[in-house]
Amino acid sequence: MSVADLLKLSLSGARLNPDDALNLLWRAALPEVAWAADKICSAKHPAPIRSYVIDRNVNYTNICVSGCRFCAFYRRPGDSGGYLLSTDQIVGKIQEAVDLGATQILMQGGLHPDLRIEYYEDLLNTIKSHFDVQIHSLSAPEIVYIARVSSLSILDTLSRLRSSGLDSLPGGGAEILVDKVRSRVSPNKCSADEWVEVMRLAGEIGMRATATMVFGMGEELADRIEHLDRIRSLQDDTNVFTAFIAWPFQPGNTKLKGSAAGAHEYLRMLAMSRIYLDNIDNIQASWVTQGPAVAQVAMRFGANDIGSTMIEENVVAATGVSHRMSEADLIDLIHSAGFDAAQRTTLYETIKLHKRREMIEQ
Repeated sequence: MSVADLLKLSLSGARLNPDDALNLLWRAALPEVAWAADKICSAKHPAPIRSYVIDRNVNYTNICVSGCRFCAFYRRPGDSGGYLLSTDQIVGKIQEAVDLGATQILMQGGLHPDLRIEYYEDLLNTIKSHFDVQIHSLSAPEIVYIARVSSLSILDTLSRLRSSGLDSLPGGGAEILVDKVRSRVSPNKCSADEWVEVMRLAGEIGMRATATMVFGMGEELADRIEHLDRIRSLQDDTNVFTAFIAWPFQPGNTKLKGSAAGAHEYLRMLAMSRIYLDNIDNIQASWVTQGPAVAQVAMRFGANDIGSTMIEENVVAATGVSHRMSEADLIDLIHSAGFDAAQRTTLYETIKLHKRREMIEQ
């Protein structure tokens, strides 16, 4: 099937299969996939609005036994520079975020060998007793590891954490959901099947989550499509995902090394995500890795959301890539792209709409 026929197929509402998607990823010109992704995005979100959320990423510890080759953030137990924030420090960081309007708190850390489920239950209960925020925290690898060191099932772990205040799960730790890739870049982390199982069980008990992909770690294009297909299949079964976020691997200060994917490759992958993931409503741009200019262009490549203010971010920053955006910056970025800006909740409910000013005097 030709590229033109495949694009017509996607725009008709028909579902592409993995071979179709791989064909597009290989052969379609960047403007072609951009046009199709933008059309699909506009059909799902006809109002001229792009959204963002105010949150803070609290990295409560960098001590981790996983030793992922693509990570510049972690420290092994006993290494200098390793830390575990106190509960008071975490509460203080959340208070700063709430004072800036945050409605969501993202907490992610390493796989710390000394932290059992009781630590997380106490922490979640403390946060909920102080703040009315969505706790969008603990990636699937963290859930799997907490279950393992606490001698619990994944379902019991999720249920106990949810009862303590955990509202939703971030998609971190997915990387590429192909075990031949994971065995090379993160051999001590949960398997692809375990990541999927965490998200499946989260959906079964009424939780929501996001899905992610980190690409550009030496995987094949077919591996990226297999990743998207696993996400789509899981969404068919559970409807657990509110959004999908893809970003390219940042090699600075990592053991994996290599070269970071450029804007062209990022935008192509973003557009393919929008085209293929027909059952996920929201596609988020990654200004944290790509910077504001590329993120603005991404709003015409299928992204209907610009992500968060990211009041604090340490994991990507550890690779030497550091971008900062205030709420006003995000609003201006969205307005300059020709859209109204909407502050949203974790579940994509609009909190406040910021109408763009007329760019041309009447």
